[in-house]
Amino acid sequence: MKLPQNSALYSRIGSTLRRLFPILAFAATAPAFAQLTLTAEDSNPPLTITLQDALQRARQNAPEYRAAVTEMRLAREDRVQARAALLPDVNYNTSYIYTQGTGPLSANCQTTVVGCPPFRFIANNSVHEYVSQANIHESLSLTNLADYRRSAAAAAQARARAEIAARGLVVTVTQAYYGLLVAQRKYANEQRAASEAARFLDISQKLESGGEVAHADVIKARLQAQQQQRDLQESQLAMERSRLDLAVILFPAFNQNFTVVDDLQNPEPLPPFAEVAAAGQKNNPDLGAALAAYRAANHEVTAAWGGLLPSLSLDYFYGIDASHFAVSTDGVRNLGYSTVATLQIPIFSWGADRSKLKQAELRRDQAHVELNFAQRQLLSRLRQFYSEAETARSEMESLASSAEMAADSLRLTTLRYQAGESTVLEVVDAQNTLTLARNAYDDGQSRYRVALANLQTLTGTF
Repeated sequence: MKLPQNSALYSRIGSTLRRLFPILAFAATAPAFAQLTLTAEDSNPPLTITLQDALQRARQNAPEYRAAVTEMRLAREDRVQARAALLPDVNYNTSYIYTQGTGPLSANCQTTVVGCPPFRFIANNSVHEYVSQANIHESLSLTNLADYRRSAAAAAQARARAEIAARGLVVTVTQAYYGLLVAQRKYANEQRAASEAARFLDISQKLESGGEVAHADVIKARLQAQQQQRDLQESQLAMERSRLDLAVILFPAFNQNFTVVDDLQNPEPLPPFAEVAAAGQKNNPDLGAALAAYRAANHEVTAAWGGLLPSLSLDYFYGIDASHFAVSTDGVRNLGYSTVATLQIPIFSWGADRSKLKQAELRRDQAHVELNFAQRQLLSRLRQFYSEAETARSEMESLASSAEMAADSLRLTTLRYQAGESTVLEVVDAQNTLTLARNAYDDGQSRYRVALANLQTLTGTF
C-alpha cells in the first residue's frame, strides 16, 4: 500500500502516537513479530532433544515445579525472618516535639523558684523538645524461639515438597517424551500396515484376474486397505497431539520444530528390591515432608505455650532528649542513655491463649496420623511400583518375540494365500495381528520407562 504525497507528515504523526501510546505500538508490531518468529522457526533445522534435555527444559518452564521452588525459597526467607526476631535490632529515631505554653501557673510562681515551672505545658517536658536517640531492642520469649524452630521445620518441608514436584515432573516429562516416541513408532507401524494392505490388494486383484480367487477376496482386501488408511490418519493425529503435549512442557514459546532421540532399545537395569526399599526409606520426599510437618506442628505447640508464659523485652536508648538540638546546652551535656526492661505476664485473655494451644495440639495429632500413613503408604507403593517395573521388564522379551512371530506369520500366510492354501480372512487376521503386536511391543518399552520413573519418585535415581 502506497502512502499519499504527505507521507512524511503521516510518519511523524504515527511515531508521535507510538510514543504516547506504547500499547498501540506493540499491537501494530505484534503480528509482524509473530510472523517473523514462525518463519524463522520453520527455516531452522529441527532441535534434537534427549530425555535429559527435556527434563532440564521442563524444570525451567513447568509452572507447577516453579511454584514449588518458589514456595521453598519463601520458606527459606521465613526462616531468616524468624532468626532475626531472636536477635537484637538497632534503630535510630529523631523527632521534634513542639508544645504551645499556656502562661504562668500563678502570679506567685517565679522562674527562680525551684520546682515551680514558669509555664503550664500540655504534654511534654519543654515547649521545644528534641529527641534523637539510638535504640537497641531485644525481645525474649518462648514463642520467638519456637517460631524459629518451626520455620526451620517448615523450610525442610518445603524442600521436600520441591523434591516431590521435581520427581513428579520427571514422570510427566517421561510420559510425554516416550508418548511421542511411541506415537511416532505406531505411525511407522501403520505406514507399514497400509503398505502391506495395498500390496495384498494388488495380489488379490491379480489372482482374481487369473481366475484363482473370487471377487469377494478383492472386496475384503480393499476394505482392509481402506481401514488401514483410516488407521494411518488416526495415528498421525495422535502423533501430532503427543508432539504438542511435549512442546507445551519444554518450551517457553510455542515451538514444534524439534525431534526426540529414540533410546527405547536401551532400557535401564532394575536393581534388586532390597536396594530399592533401602533407597526409598532413606530418600523418599513424601516421608520427609510428613516428618517435617510433624516437627513443625510440635514447635507450634511450643509456641502456643509461650503465649501462656511471661516474656521479657529490653530497650537501651542513647542520644539526646533536651530542649535544644545540641550535644550540650550552656555547658550542660545533653547526651545520655536510658534502659527499659519490661516483663509481661499474661493474666487473663478470655481463653484465647488456651484455645490457640488446643488448636496447635490438634494439628500436631493430625500431623502424627499423616506421618504414620505416609510410612505405610511408602511400603505399599514401593512394592506396587517395583512389581509394575519388574513385570514390564519381563514382558518386553515376550512382546519382541511376538512381533517377530507375527511378521513371519504374515509372510507365510500371504505365501499360502498365493498358493491357494489360505483364505483372505486369514491374511487379514495376520495383518491385524502384526500391527497389534508391533504396537504392543512399543507400548511395553514405554511402559517400562514410565514404571521406572514412577519408582524413582519414591527412591530417587538408582
